[in-house]
Order: sequence, then C-alpha cells, then structure tokens
Amino acid sequence: MTERIESQLATLEPPESRGRLRGSIVIGATLVALVVVTAAVSFVWTPHNPTQVALDQRMADPGGRFLLGTDQYGRDLFSMMMVGSRTTLFVGIIAVTISIFVGVPLGALAAIRRGWFEEVVMRFSDLVFAFPAVLMAILLAASFGAGTVTGMTAIGISYVPIFARVTRGAALQLMEREFVLAARASGVGKVRSFIRHVLPNIGHVLIVQASVAFALAILAEAALSYLGLGTQPPTPSWGRMLREAQTFISLAPRLAIWPGVAIAVSVLGFNLLGDGLRDVLDPKFVDRRTV
Repeated sequence: MTERIESQLATLEPPESRGRLRGSIVIGATLVALVVVTAAVSFVWTPHNPTQVALDQRMADPGGRFLLGTDQYGRDLFSMMMVGSRTTLFVGIIAVTISIFVGVPLGALAAIRRGWFEEVVMRFSDLVFAFPAVLMAILLAASFGAGTVTGMTAIGISYVPIFARVTRGAALQLMEREFVLAARASGVGKVRSFIRHVLPNIGHVLIVQASVAFALAILAEAALSYLGLGTQPPTPSWGRMLREAQTFISLAPRLAIWPGVAIAVSVLGFNLLGDGLRDVLDPKFVDRRTV
C-alpha cells in the first residue's frame, strides 16, 4: 500500500503545483517575449536616433516628442532602451552558446572516459569557476581591449564549468540505466550511445540551465558595461546607462530607474521561464511543499 502511494506521488502533480507551473511559464514567457520583440523592433525602427546628441534637448522631461525624456546629452531615452535590449540579448545568446558548446562536450567526455580525464576536467572547471566573469573580463580587456566581444567571451568562459558539471552529473545517472547498458551490450560505442540515448534524455536539464544562465549573463553584461569593460560607446547598453545616470541620480532619477527596471524584468522573465520549463520538461518533478 505504501509503495502504491509513493508511486502515485512520483507521477502525479498536485493541482496547486500545476497552477503555479502555468503561471510561471506564462509570466516568464511574456516578459521574455517583451524583451525579444523590443530588440527585434529596434532593428527596423526607433523613435529617434539613439546615438544622436542634441544639447538643446538635454534632460527633457518625459512626454511630447520623447516618451521617457532625454539624458544629459539630449539622447532619446526610449530609443536607447530599445537598442540596449538588443545588445543585452546579443551578448547573452553568444555567451550562453559558448558555454554550451564548450561545457557540454567537456562534461560528456568526463562522464564517458572517467578516471584521470574526468579528474582533470573537474579540476579545470574548479579553476575556471574560481574566476568570476568580472575578473575574467579585466584579464581579457588588459590583453585585447574592452568591448562587446570581450564581455561575452568572459561571460561564456565563466559559465563553462556550470554546463560541464551539469552534463557530467546528469549523464552519470543515466549511463547506469538499463536502456543505455543494453545499447552498450549490443555493440554501440560509448560516444554513440551517449549521443543517441543519454543526450536526448538530459536535454531538458540543459535547456533549463541555459535559461538560468541567460538571466545570469544579463546581470553580468550589465555589471561589465557599468564598469566600462563591456559594450563601449556609442552603442547603448543598460549597464552603461546606469553608470552615466549615477551623476544625475538626485536631479533625474528616471535615468537610472528605467534601465534598472529593464534589467530586473529581463532577469525575472528568464528565471521564471526556466523554473516553468523545469517543471514541464522534468516528468519526475514533484512539488514537495504541496504534498
């Protein structure tokens, strides 16, 4: 009887969990879609030129020609916000792509080879993980100069250990399952069995991790741009907009509020989306707090 109850709990989600799940995905997807649509529209239209300086329009109040007003150089704040979303998404996509294409193969090889190779990969991951993205960006900026490429490379390298560890941990659990052992017994090689049987079954874990990493990449990009190590002028960036607004925080707090809200909304959207995707894609997930 006890085993039957535990089996039902492992396969059924409570109604409260399903409602939270749907709400998480809907809200997260809506916020992410808002950022993506804004970035896409900025390629073809912005109310004004986001890099055009107009000193006669300095610190204009919101309304009229300028929806959110202008900054200390007379640039339209709304147009800068639109282009800034494009910059943020671009850096996040490239950084997460670098992390996946480097971290997943490393984690897979560590799970397949085991022994000394696994130990080397894990210790290398520990070494890289000890360097935060900001420190990595400082090292790269000293060698190659600050810029968008420097920022997204530093963020991508910093998150490689995360994907390597997630891939290795999930793969080790599946490689002991019956269907993988049966494939190996039939003569399928380790690499081929990983690609055909293990990787599709850990894909949901990697998707969720990519969503969370994207949110972290947005924060990292904003921090690097704030420090002057990321996207350089005149390309708009939410992080650099915060840096430029700090001098006028008492005079025009809106200069800092809007990019800060944009960063918070983007991070919240990707985190909620990742949380919802975890619940949907992981069939064994049970919300213990509602049981």
